[in-house]
Amino acid sequence: MNLKSLLRPIRTQAALAGSLAALAALSLAASTSASATKSGHHPAGPKPTVVLVHGAFADSSSWNGVIKRLKQAGYPVIAPANPLRTLAGDAAYLHSVLKSVDGPIVLVGHSYGGAVISEAAADTPEVKALVYIAAFAPDKGESALELSDKYPGSTLGENLNPVPFPLADGTTGTDLYIKTEKFHDQFAADVPTAQTDLMAATQRPVAASALEERATEATWKTIPSWYLVATQDKNIPPSAQRFMAERAHSRTVEINASHAVSVSRPDAVVDLIRQAATAAR
Repeated sequence: MNLKSLLRPIRTQAALAGSLAALAALSLAASTSASATKSGHHPAGPKPTVVLVHGAFADSSSWNGVIKRLKQAGYPVIAPANPLRTLAGDAAYLHSVLKSVDGPIVLVGHSYGGAVISEAAADTPEVKALVYIAAFAPDKGESALELSDKYPGSTLGENLNPVPFPLADGTTGTDLYIKTEKFHDQFAADVPTAQTDLMAATQRPVAASALEERATEATWKTIPSWYLVATQDKNIPPSAQRFMAERAHSRTVEINASHAVSVSRPDAVVDLIRQAATAAR
């Protein structure tokens, strides 16, 4: 018997063994897949990007505690600067930011930022959830100022410092700041004074006209929403927040916190955002 004849049965046996091993592997994979489907375990998709929008008298650093916790949990996060000039202009700017994000988005707004996200989410199918943090959620034709005045309890007006500024057309606008000596009690009474002193010095003013501008979109009517009510808020009365949350059919939590709840209670804010993000996946 020559070498070729001797090797032929050995090769045939090896090929057969390889085929049997491949069939066994396919059978195991199919069994594992069926078991996972039966038990309700499905591969998780990528986590949505969380876009955080600050409101008046704050800047993006007001989200620092929230950003840190979301990143630790594996979420991509963006906290763009809100211009605080006009509702339409601020929303258009945010809309351009949203268009630069790949994949699903959870859009979060604090205070006046809530009005901005409601406008910016229009015609943006990537936005899967809206999260309002002690924020305005206006209907079409409503302004932030109108909603704030709808219920008693805000002491913001008496603690504002109006400052004129020039507009491009040669007229004069009015910027609103919270008086430095009133900032802690008005905006962030549950935040240490050493921190609120810095927040007061770096506060971003809002143009008074932006608070008076009427909304043209109300995307909370078509996009699922979540709402955090800050029960010690002196800027937006808690009763106004409850009204907006109920009207939007938002999943709502109430937190014993000041208007600056993203600073004083970042864990509570993150918990609500993660609820929205889980539902959006």
